[in-house]
Amino acid sequence: MEEQFVPSVLIANIALMSMLGVITIAIIRMTSLFGIVMLSGVYSLVSAAWFQAMDAVDVSFTEAAVGAGISTALYLGAMLLTVRKAKPTKGILKRWAPLLVVIGTGSALLYASVDLPAFGSLDSPVNTGVGMQYMEVSPKEVGTPNVVTAVLASYRGFDTFGETVVVFIAGVAVILLIGFGERALAASNWRGREDDDAQGDDSHLILRVVSKLLIPLIVLYAFYVHFHGEYSPGGGFQAGVIFAVAIMLYSLIFGLKAAMTAFPPVWARVGAAMGVAIYGLVGVICMLNGGRFLDYDYIFGPPSGEAHGHHNWPQITGIIGVEVGVVVAVACVMITAFYAFAGRTPEIRDEDW
Repeated sequence: MEEQFVPSVLIANIALMSMLGVITIAIIRMTSLFGIVMLSGVYSLVSAAWFQAMDAVDVSFTEAAVGAGISTALYLGAMLLTVRKAKPTKGILKRWAPLLVVIGTGSALLYASVDLPAFGSLDSPVNTGVGMQYMEVSPKEVGTPNVVTAVLASYRGFDTFGETVVVFIAGVAVILLIGFGERALAASNWRGREDDDAQGDDSHLILRVVSKLLIPLIVLYAFYVHFHGEYSPGGGFQAGVIFAVAIMLYSLIFGLKAAMTAFPPVWARVGAAMGVAIYGLVGVICMLNGGRFLDYDYIFGPPSGEAHGHHNWPQITGIIGVEVGVVVAVACVMITAFYAFAGRTPEIRDEDW
């Protein structure tokens, strides 16, 4: 049975890698920006399938949510700011310089990979040191079946807090560079489309009806991913991205003006800061109860020393609390970035494409 399983996995990996290569070549040769964006989403989905085949389930989930979900929506919003097709590149240097840079960088990475341990080696540092410690003690110390959640939200909770702050800073940087978006949107004349709602009832009727059924399910799935991240792949980051995709999908179908009415930009900006504050507040509560920053054992007060049983509720409560901060920060930062890109130009009609 094992001899049959290994070739099947190898064949699947070769097939997925071949698909990635074909998609990459197609992206390089295409001049349509819309087609490139769509193929980039397909590339991310195939990459997610490959990560799934390699048993990296959480990485696969993140790639699907970020690469195929949020990135595609952001690209579509940013497409309003540029031309639809790439202009032909003139000059030999401009043609070959990017290729030479890519080849040089790839060669350096391949050379550096020689010193890495063999793929799947049981003697590699990740499988012999702290990794084994996490696998052995996290069920008792943290109590979450998903070890990845225990590592990211508990053992490395301070690092994850820093990553959440980085996401917030990235959102601030987007605002500083291109503005909030709705200011330019309000200053535009919308090409005479004050009656957007009236026209929207007759345009893409089937798409609008289906999306009204689909978007609530996407939001519900985001909550499921968040609160079930302790038991299965997922967590605050993926949940925040999925929630943001729901708002972006609503904007792409019903218009940016309708999306800003349903989820005002000020909510997104305040929520981005509030998410970071929620994460930090959990750590402060632990300190006020006599523990260290993000020491979840003190979230309800000093630990009593009694056995927690199957579930370590202080740890689980702390993890859920910080992940609430992550999901709020990530979702609001992504929505703010989308509004900033898509709001810089007025809406366009189908014939404008």
